[in-house]
Amino acid sequence: MSLVQLPMSDPGSPDLTSPRRFLRWLGRSQRRGRVLAVLWGVLHMGGQAAIPLFVGRGIQAAIDGDRSAVLAAGAGAFVLGAVQAAAATMLHRQTVWNWITAACQIRQLVARQASRLGAGLSDRIATGEVVAVSSGDVEKIGWFVEISARLWAAVAVWLGVSVVVLVRQPVLGLAVLLGVLVLAAAFWPLIGPFERRFDEQRSLGGKAGELAADTVAGLRVLRGIGGEELFLDRYREASQKVRAAAVRTARVWALMRAQQVLLPGAFVVGVTWYGAHLVVRGDLGVGDLVAVYGATAFLAGPLRVLGEAAHAWTAARVSAARAVRVLRLERASGTAAPAAPAESLPADRAARSDLHDPATGLTAPAGLLTAVVCGDPDAAGALAERLGGHAPRGRAAEGAPEAAAAGTAAGTADDADGGTGAAGGAVGAGTPAAPPAPSPPSARLGGVALDALPLAEARALVLVHDKEPVLLSGTLADLFAVPASGRVAPADALAAARADDVLDALVDGAPDAQGDPMRARITERGRSLSGGQRQRLALARSLVADPPVLVLDEPTSAVDAHTESRIADGLREVRKGRTTVVLATSPLLLDRADRVVLLQDGRVAATGTHRELMHTDPRYRSVVTREETADLQEETA
Repeated sequence: MSLVQLPMSDPGSPDLTSPRRFLRWLGRSQRRGRVLAVLWGVLHMGGQAAIPLFVGRGIQAAIDGDRSAVLAAGAGAFVLGAVQAAAATMLHRQTVWNWITAACQIRQLVARQASRLGAGLSDRIATGEVVAVSSGDVEKIGWFVEISARLWAAVAVWLGVSVVVLVRQPVLGLAVLLGVLVLAAAFWPLIGPFERRFDEQRSLGGKAGELAADTVAGLRVLRGIGGEELFLDRYREASQKVRAAAVRTARVWALMRAQQVLLPGAFVVGVTWYGAHLVVRGDLGVGDLVAVYGATAFLAGPLRVLGEAAHAWTAARVSAARAVRVLRLERASGTAAPAAPAESLPADRAARSDLHDPATGLTAPAGLLTAVVCGDPDAAGALAERLGGHAPRGRAAEGAPEAAAAGTAAGTADDADGGTGAAGGAVGAGTPAAPPAPSPPSARLGGVALDALPLAEARALVLVHDKEPVLLSGTLADLFAVPASGRVAPADALAAARADDVLDALVDGAPDAQGDPMRARITERGRSLSGGQRQRLALARSLVADPPVLVLDEPTSAVDAHTESRIADGLREVRKGRTTVVLATSPLLLDRADRVVLLQDGRVAATGTHRELMHTDPRYRSVVTREETADLQEETA
């Protein structure tokens, strides 16, 4: 029962057919912990239910004047109290362990999924949704895992108490057995309304979180243009919707809580009244009445557990649907590599191999710096992902995430038990599912399809430098602690990225670094730095990794022309002899490339050097120099 085992070495392969089956899989993966919790729960609740029996015997023995029986009943009650206290401690420890383990397991699954999908994750689901799953939804599911063991223990003890009372007093026992079932059924009509209202609250909360994250990320820009008040009003409106939805949810939950108090109380009063009537008639002793009253009053506890479990189940089912939606993205998009890769591609062979994209006809020769000019930024981003071997399947060659997202958004919260397939199912009532977009062929490195390689191997061979890279918080040394060949030192990479002013800014802002920029801390997402400074640090990190193939998507879009020219020289020097693909339209970068390729309408339209294409191809000149369309048409004519 030690938490030292966390995080797990392998969180497992969950059943993503439906939220219900996902919860069942989670329960099976913690079978031992749940069984132990049930055993401790039975001891705890069983001792609590048996104490009134000894108290009743003691009272009856006192009435009869039997001193030894009084002492025996007292000793029995003391032993049961000690057992109950010890079992309660162990039950709490075990249930909390189950909760934490379940939460950690789900977080590891989400983190593993985010790692597999990479930058493509944010293209198909909002970042706020992923954060909400890893925080609030994880807690709701962990709560259900924790209480489910107590529920089974409560059911077992309720059956035992009912049997004992049924043997001693058949009429009272039958009332206890059936009365609890009726009270339990009273919770059922409220579960559906509570689930719908909680689902609405959860959905609105995710949207509000997404809006808050976007606002914080762009706070500097908003302040520059005076737009913070506009976004504040939007967030205030979104938060008020969440508040109203939470109030509607709380109303149903308050009614369920009232049932947990009122109905068991009325049940205990009724059973006690009937028992008192039997005492007056002489059919039941006073001690037996006390025992029956104590056992009946104890049953209010299992009923409260039952109501709490109904609440936990509803919340967990909604949260599990959200988690399944995130974890199912890989299934829906088909980004996973085949279980049995066709062959392996050593790094030395990859460094000597050409990179080819069949969808566009683009070929990047080994060891050269190839620049790709594409007028459509979305198409350029899709090409960069495809060259990395992990572009989402179902996305068109020119890049349109809507087609891939349509299949994954379907069948999320409403599939009860396999109602929708793993790939989505019906999009909505009366709306036929759109056919998936055709999958573009995989990029090939040295003749080997990248999506036929294990994902980790493909990423080690081809590194895609995203257009908007993320800098995690930590020291500069932590930023460069990435898997690398060792050929490029951090100092050389920083020099190539022309990050001297960035180092000075980090040292000035971190007195604790004692003049060493590698010890200076970077704030979350590098918000203390300008966009150009963040871009150069991210570029230096990619250069330190020194992969056999490096794909850069607009790596200098946020720097001035003079710095961009120096970066182009440094990039060419550091990547000498390595295969590098740069997607850009800047003449300063294009002029340093060994080879320039123009893409139009998703295919290679022209190939040559920058200066050759500038003189011979009006289409190329139109994209690079932003010439007017009329001038281009006149020149072409």
